[in-house]
Amino acid sequence: MNVGQLMEKLRALPPDATVLIEGDEGYSPLGGIDVQHNDNGLPDEVILQPDMTPD
Repeated sequence: MNVGQLMEKLRALPPDATVLIEGDEGYSPLGGIDVQHNDNGLPDEVILQPDMTPD
């Protein structure tokens, strides 16, 4: 999935819904977004980071 496809999917969702990331330990709220810029013709990558705030 690329950013354009993700944006299209997100537009169809309720704007006040919480974004969660599924991981080995269950679900975590989205805490941030990082961009990995690549060279040699590889596409850049968007990395979704979980919220690491203690419960």
